[in-house]
Amino acid sequence: MALSKPTVVPLPFWVRGDTNAFFGFGVNVLVNVLTLTGLCIGVVKLPEGEVFGTILPALGIALVAGNIYYTYLARRLARRENRADVTALPYGPSVPHMFIVIFVIMLPIYLRTQDPVRAWEAGLAWAFIIGVIVLIGAFVGPYIRRYAPRAALLGTLAGISITFISMNPAGQMWRMAWIALPVFALLLIGLLTDVKLPFNFPIGLAALLVGTAIGWAGGAMSVPDVTAAARDIAVAVPSFKLDLLFTGLSDMAPLLATAIPLGVYNFTEGMTNVESAATAGDNYNLRSVLLADGAGAVIGAALGSPFPPAVYVGHPGWKAAGGRSGYSMATGVVIAVLCFLGMFGLLAAIFPTAAIVPILLYIGLLIGAQAFQATPRAHAAAVVAALVPNIAAWATGQIDNALAAAGTSAAAVGDDALNGAGVVYDGLLVLGQGAILAGLVLGAVVVFVIDKRFVRAAIFAGSGAVLSFVGLIHGERIEWNANGQVALGYLFVAVLCGVFALGRPTPREPEPGEADLDESPAVAAPDADREAGTPQTAAVRG
Repeated sequence: MALSKPTVVPLPFWVRGDTNAFFGFGVNVLVNVLTLTGLCIGVVKLPEGEVFGTILPALGIALVAGNIYYTYLARRLARRENRADVTALPYGPSVPHMFIVIFVIMLPIYLRTQDPVRAWEAGLAWAFIIGVIVLIGAFVGPYIRRYAPRAALLGTLAGISITFISMNPAGQMWRMAWIALPVFALLLIGLLTDVKLPFNFPIGLAALLVGTAIGWAGGAMSVPDVTAAARDIAVAVPSFKLDLLFTGLSDMAPLLATAIPLGVYNFTEGMTNVESAATAGDNYNLRSVLLADGAGAVIGAALGSPFPPAVYVGHPGWKAAGGRSGYSMATGVVIAVLCFLGMFGLLAAIFPTAAIVPILLYIGLLIGAQAFQATPRAHAAAVVAALVPNIAAWATGQIDNALAAAGTSAAAVGDDALNGAGVVYDGLLVLGQGAILAGLVLGAVVVFVIDKRFVRAAIFAGSGAVLSFVGLIHGERIEWNANGQVALGYLFVAVLCGVFALGRPTPREPEPGEADLDESPAVAAPDADREAGTPQTAAVRG
């Protein structure tokens, strides 16, 4: 008797859920590109011709190439595992890096030289270095992911999501709550419940249209602004800006102090986002992801963009919205076309910001919830521990921005005055430096202490000591003995854990059903096997 062939699941290029994900993710990227456009023109004073004619087209090339690549990875994974519910990884300009390259790299050079082109050159060199470090991280990251506990990986990702992804949009929402809250409510109803709009109208588009209608009806928008912005539409073709890049690289030594830890941040964030996708059921090969992220930053810098693109936080949200592979490619193509046409000024004049940013708060809610839902209940304290450094980094950034607006700085005010006002700025600053890597270390130590696996806790604490000593975490810059006191503290933790390990305590027993949560990626298949959908991986991931 002939053996029947297994049924091959069809893989359409577009499903109804891709429409929701496209409008949600597309709006997300749109907000970020609008933001970086405003930062270039308003803060660094780059000429609008360079921003719309060079930087945005360069970013557009990176976005369309990256999102097509991640669409390909999603379809390849779907074919290997013969399932149609694989969701592509979202890809776009990295939000934290947008602010860091503007305010930490480009603005100081502009203020010192009053030359925006010099600042631009430094930004390109910095982005190029970031890309090279991420490319190196592609060969290191899989090993970190294999042995770091999930609570640490997802907890530090949740810290980024709750602070840098959610808080600024939330503040913008409540400035015009009469526009933003109805949009937010529509997103919650459409994406967190099974309620559908008539004719299955895409909830993301409906929310944007409702918010825009309210904004225009309430007088928040202006027709003359739209008319003025429409005059600026022009086709721009990207070209290589190697002269600017090489000029910036000729004085790269000062850039390494932030580029090295931020490059480590980038590949660590990519690693946590891949783990987040695996938690949602899509097991991507980390090395393939990091190589693409690094290449995108290098190519973007060569074309003139100082904004390194990266895999975004939010894969579980777009998966829950029904997105599969088509939404990613569509977003990359549409945003790239808008970049080539210089239409972001027009879009900013048409759509109220308050109608756009609620999608970011929705993503923050989802990623924060996932960190607790996809880890054992016993590890909840570790998730919170991993959150804390990112909260500290966000808080010190807010303090710095507020003081700068007042024409002063934390150094000018002094630690004594700040401490007297109840602001522990110096401690928060140290805690938040290298936040994502610091959160991973701290979260891992707490997980292994809870599980009474003291040898592993000692190893991660020892790693924290080394990273602190060289300044990758808890240090202002990369240097020898960057923060010896913190390094000594981690070393003492490692010694204490080693002492308790000598008693050979019995490890904590998993609670019923806990194995389904895959509390430690160390027990799963190596990263190289995850994309193939091996039986071992499938069993561990549930």
